[in-house]
Amino acid sequence: MSEGIAMQELTVPLKDRSYPIRIGTDLLSHCGRWTAQITSSRILVISNPTVFKLYGAMVEKSLQEAGLEVHRALIPDGEEYKNMEETLQVVDRALQLHLDRNSVVVALGGGVVGDLAGFAAAIYQRGISFVQIPTTLLAQVDSSVGGKVGVNHPRGKNMIGAFHQPRLVIADLNTLDTLEERDYVSGLGEVVKYGVAWDKDLFNYLEEHTGQIMQRDKACLQHIVYECCRIKSEIVGQDEQEKGLRAVLNLGHTFGHSLEKLGGYRDHRHGEAVAMGMVIAAYLAEELGLIQPQETLRIRCLLQRLDLPVQSPEYDPEAVYSGMLGDKKASHDQLRFVLPTGIGSFTMVDNPDKDLVLKAIKRAI
Repeated sequence: MSEGIAMQELTVPLKDRSYPIRIGTDLLSHCGRWTAQITSSRILVISNPTVFKLYGAMVEKSLQEAGLEVHRALIPDGEEYKNMEETLQVVDRALQLHLDRNSVVVALGGGVVGDLAGFAAAIYQRGISFVQIPTTLLAQVDSSVGGKVGVNHPRGKNMIGAFHQPRLVIADLNTLDTLEERDYVSGLGEVVKYGVAWDKDLFNYLEEHTGQIMQRDKACLQHIVYECCRIKSEIVGQDEQEKGLRAVLNLGHTFGHSLEKLGGYRDHRHGEAVAMGMVIAAYLAEELGLIQPQETLRIRCLLQRLDLPVQSPEYDPEAVYSGMLGDKKASHDQLRFVLPTGIGSFTMVDNPDKDLVLKAIKRAI
């Protein structure tokens, strides 16, 4: 392994559907033999042109050298393409290739590719296996793990989807070297979320290693990816389909999804929206007397040091509020928020007073 990084592995504990997450450097060249342990049938690699140009040949070569028949389907790059139209194009490709129940979809890319490819795998022939090879920090620490797959609808983010667990997750840290700075930083928004909501030690680590994080130090990144995956695996193992505990992972997302929608799924990266949403959530927690202002300040300061936004665009607060009512976590127009009560702790609040929510939103503008 380059730079002395030995592979780490952990397991998402779901009984007979448990699967490994492998984290390290130089892992793409091993994806073939690992995938061949899942199937000997056809493989459909789903990616986008940007990622495929960088890593597609290496992945396809590894799969072919393992004796697998490899095909590909490329989707356009961008959150706005995470939709049903592109999904049906992928399904059509699978039908052309006569993929069967033993075939495997390999998702090579960031969160958009992983979510869409996983959803296509979930609905094709009522579900075929898929492997996640996340190439962005956001996907490595969050979206590739846990089996939430799906696409956006103009009225709401991730409103069409399923729970469909991958068979394997391969997080090759070398792919983070080629990320544009904005995409890399976006992933840090989800990383901070884990620290704020669940793990004070992780938050402290982020504060103490900001410089190395911004320099993309491999050992530091491996620690971060491993810890985030460990936390998510622990939570998903207890609550796979978000009946309760798993909702903690939505800290900042109710506000953030509304901001993404108002930006047409183009103006804000997901992690940027989560960062802004976390700040608004902390302000709401302050208004409700759940968190001390100095804790909110720590959250804001860390986000700023990681070059993440802490102020929202000048959207109409009423529009932000209305956008949240269309979120999939709303029920009968009743909003449920995950709010921080300190660094590493959270609570759920149902339907807080609208005026307090609007006040929190206004504070962030």
